This record gives sequence, structure tokens and C-alpha cells, in this order.
Amino acid sequence: MLTDIAWLLVALPLLGAALLLLGGRLTDSFGPLLATALSWGSFLVGAAIFVSMLGTSAEERSGTVQLWDWVPAGSIDVAAGLLVDPLSVAFVLLITFVGSLIHVYSLGYMEHDPDKRRFFAYLNLFVASMLLLVLADSYLLLFVGWEGVGLASWLLIGFWNHNPAYATAANKAFIANRIGDVGLILAMTLMLATFGTVDFAAVDAAVGGAGEGVLTAIGLLLLLGACGKSAQFPLQSWLGDAMAGPTPVSALIHAATMVTAGVYLVVRSHHIFDAAPNAQLAVVVVGAITLVYGAIVGCAKDDMKKALAASTMSQIGYMMLAAGLGPVGYAFAIFHLVTHGFFKAGMFLGAGSVMHGMGDQVDMRRFGGLSTVMKITWVTFGLGWLAILGVPPFAGFWSKDKIIEAAFVGEGWRPWVFGLVALLGAGITAFYMSRLFFMTFHGKRRWTDDVHPHESPLTMTIPMMVLAVGSALLGLVLATVAPITTWLEPVLGHVEHHEPVLPVPVLMAGTLLVVAVGAVWAWLVYGRDEVPVVAPAGSALTRAARADLYQDELNSTLLQWPGIGLTRGLTSSDRELVDGSVLSLSRAIETTSSWLRTAQNGYARSYALTMLTGVVVFLGALWVIN
Repeated sequence: MLTDIAWLLVALPLLGAALLLLGGRLTDSFGPLLATALSWGSFLVGAAIFVSMLGTSAEERSGTVQLWDWVPAGSIDVAAGLLVDPLSVAFVLLITFVGSLIHVYSLGYMEHDPDKRRFFAYLNLFVASMLLLVLADSYLLLFVGWEGVGLASWLLIGFWNHNPAYATAANKAFIANRIGDVGLILAMTLMLATFGTVDFAAVDAAVGGAGEGVLTAIGLLLLLGACGKSAQFPLQSWLGDAMAGPTPVSALIHAATMVTAGVYLVVRSHHIFDAAPNAQLAVVVVGAITLVYGAIVGCAKDDMKKALAASTMSQIGYMMLAAGLGPVGYAFAIFHLVTHGFFKAGMFLGAGSVMHGMGDQVDMRRFGGLSTVMKITWVTFGLGWLAILGVPPFAGFWSKDKIIEAAFVGEGWRPWVFGLVALLGAGITAFYMSRLFFMTFHGKRRWTDDVHPHESPLTMTIPMMVLAVGSALLGLVLATVAPITTWLEPVLGHVEHHEPVLPVPVLMAGTLLVVAVGAVWAWLVYGRDEVPVVAPAGSALTRAARADLYQDELNSTLLQWPGIGLTRGLTSSDRELVDGSVLSLSRAIETTSSWLRTAQNGYARSYALTMLTGVVVFLGALWVIN
């Protein structure tokens, strides 16, 4: 197996980022092409490793590449190494293939941007960081990639930081992610205290000897880290604002890289969660809440990119829900992550194509009827739309329906609550994604006379076509021809089939029914009927959904203002008590010194009077004593 060349996966895009950033304007002419070529080079290395793995038995499809001794400190010795196994290779292929297509798309999308060389450097840095994250053989090296992804996202979301709102959005994403990072840091600290190591293999081997309380704490802290990176409740508020970055960035963040990292972390740590049922339940609860939360928000957004962002939040919620179900859901979480990577990237690139043709407008109420003037975008976006709805035989049908079935597995109240939430989410998803599709491509034209929509160049449409093919066929291939669940068994283990509390045909029929209801409802309101250019006031729920269910206000009330109050209180205490005491003492000394100084006036008669007074006082004291 070609594990020895795995370091090239990270090194190639990292080299591209370094050359473009250090080379400066000298690389303006060839830098974007070089970055794109190096990203494809990383994909070819990943494909070669994948092919070599196919020639080995399932038990031999795992290897570690030791790079160097990193942290030798007493009894703790952390080596920097790469872990090549079916789980990491699945991510490598997704990241490099979709990421490279996004590089190609960016050649057209960013063609006229004067800083496109810097943009491509950041894209390479993003890909390299994400590859390091999924290939690391320890939590500590994973954290390096984790932070690299955070840095790259901050640079890319705020790429056009001459707009203060965009710079603010980048900072918001950065800060929300740092809150989650605290959880990951504390989890590693607890691992070191409990196991004496942060290597994946060593931690997995030692889990059996740890108490459930410690494992639950580690699991909850890992979940906090995952919530920040994957925009899950309650740390999801940054995702919509992250649309400030160029559209290829949105595709990269939402499909192949950043937001999938939290799901990867939970699945990679499955030994810990298997031994900590309460932490596992917390993962399911967070996934279920985020699933519904994102779906509700998506129903009210008129900004095309923000509607897709809400969709990402909801779909990642599906993956987290599956990951929290335990062994029955791990593989399905990764399955949906892979198919989602294709159809969500395709739809984000389609949104960029619409913006390209509509003069950078994102308000869907100003679209309508674009299917007649942007046929390639319409068809490719339409295939992604069918995939995310879960219409057979498109990709989402095979992956999302498996999560819904898995959610109905179990005993007691859980399968009914989590299963019905997953089923409800499918119906709401069908409504808001159909709303987006019909408002954009169908109905009456609502654009102004100064807008002249047109199809995008081939550099943009070819990646969209490739992703559309994946949206249509990838689920079928990974479910029947080359089952991804079998591929992941060496890492996640073999899971026997479990019957859900309702028969599978009933669940499939129910899912298709709610999807049909959601899509038809959207057609009646946004496809057949006329869409007002100015959004009506709407119900209280609609207004709340437009405001992201007031998550920013909630964060301000619960976190920001108490924090500001605490800071002001501590500052005031420091100023009034500590500084005040010191200043009062110094002022008293100064006053006393000033008074004493008046006695040193240089007049002999004053000194004689002082001496006389002293003698009198002294004699008086003796007289009193005697």
C-alpha cells in the first residue's frame, strides 16, 4: 500500500500556498494555475493510495507514516504521523476532488479580481489544512490542521475585507470557532491526564480502562469542538454570515472541508462515544436540534446563499444525528457527508453562476425564470436539488434515507422522537429547497431592465456538470456497486442489520410522501403563484426565522453582555479597590510629607521655637509621669 507517499497529500497544496504568498506579485500570471495543478496533484496522490488499498485485504488497509518526533516530554512522547485508513482516504478523495473542481471554477469566477493570486494561495492553505486534519494520527496533530482550517476560513471569508461587514463576518466565524476549540483543548488535556497520550490508537486501546464519567466529559468536550467547527447548535450563528466570502469559498467550506470536520471528529472518536452513552445521546440531541433549526431558518431566507447555508446546517445536523446513534449510524453519517459534498458544492457553484449572470445579486425575489437563459446552471442545480430532496435514484435518496431508517432503530422513546424529527426534517428540506429552486429558475421574471442574465463560461460550468453527475449517480454507486459501509468496516466495525420500529417500506413511503408534500407546497406558492418582489411581513415564526431564530440576540444576552458586565466589574474593582487603596496611601504620605516640609523653612527662630516646644513637651511628660 502506498502509504509512504501520503505526506505529499499535504505537502503539495501547502507548497502552492507558500509559493504564491512568498512569491508575491511575481506569481500573479501563473499562480492560480499552479495552485490548481498542485491541488489536482494531491488528488492524484490520493487516488493512487486508494487504488493501492484496493489491492490489499480489508485488515491491511491501515497504515501509519511516522514523520518526526514532535513532543518528547518526560513520559509523554507525541510523534507527528499520518494515519492512512479507509476513513481518512474517503475524506482525502472528497476534499481533493471537490476542492480541485472548486479551484477550476475559481479560475473563471475570480478572473477579474486583482488579488486572485492571494485567493488561490488561501484555497491551497485551506485544502492542505483539511488534509492534515483528516490524516493526523493523533488529536494533537489533528488540532494543528483544525486551527489551520480556522485560519484559512478567516482569511477567505474576509477576503474582501475592504467591506467592514465582510471583515466582521470573518471575525464572527473566527471567534465562534475559538469557543469550540476550548472544548477540544480541554478534551486533549483530559486525555493526557487519563491515558497519558493523545494518539488515536493508544487512546482507543485505553478507553476500556477509563471510568464512564471521564469518558463522558471527554465526549462532551469533543462535541463542543465539533459544534464550533460544524456550525451546530448553539455555535451555528457564524455560518450564515460566512457567505460574505467569495462563492467558491462557500462551496469549499460547506461541502468538502470545514463543516465536515466536526462529524469526522465524532466518528474518529467513536470508541470514546461508544463507552459514554450520555455523551452519545448529547450528540444525537444536538444533531436533531440543528437539523430542525437549520430547516426552519432556510424556509424564510430570500438570500440565495444564506438559504443554502441554512441547508448545510440542517444536513450536517443529519450527519451528527447519525453519528450519535452509535455503530448503527457511523457509516451512514460518512455516507451522507460524501454525497452531500457533491450536491451541496454543485448547488453553491450554481448559486455563484446565478450571481455571475445577475450582477452579483443574491435576492431570489429578484430572480425568476432563469431556466430559459441559464440552461446549464438550471439543469446542474436541478440535479443537486433532486439529490438533496432524496428523490430516487439521486444521491440523497441513498444516504439520507439510511439515516432516517437508523433513527427509527432502538427501544423506548428515542426511535420515535429522533425518527420523527429526521422524517419531519425531510419534509421541511423539500419545502425550502424547492422554494429556492422555483423562486430562482421558474415563475415570472422579476429582474430589473439593467440586469442581463447569461450563462457562465466553461471554466465555471464544467465543474458544475461534473458535480451534477456525482449528485445523480454517486449515491447509487456507493450504496450498491461499491458499498461505502463495507469500505469503512475496517475502521468502524461490522454492524448487523437492525430492524427499525416501523417497516422499512413504510418509512420509505412516508419519507417520499413528506418530500412530495413539501415540494408541491413550494410549487404552489413560489412556482405557480406570483412571488412579490418585496417580502411580506409574514407571521411571527417567519420573522423569527429571517432573524435566525434570534440566535445572535440570545448569544448577546447569555454570553456577550454577561461577559462585558463581568469585565467592566473587574475593571472597576481593580480601579476603585486595588488602585484606589494604593493611591489613597500615596496621597496620605504625600500630604504628611507636605506638612512636614513646611517645618523645614530655613528660619532659625522657627527651629528654636520647635526645640523649645519639644523641651516643654518632654518636661511636661516627665512631670506627669512623676
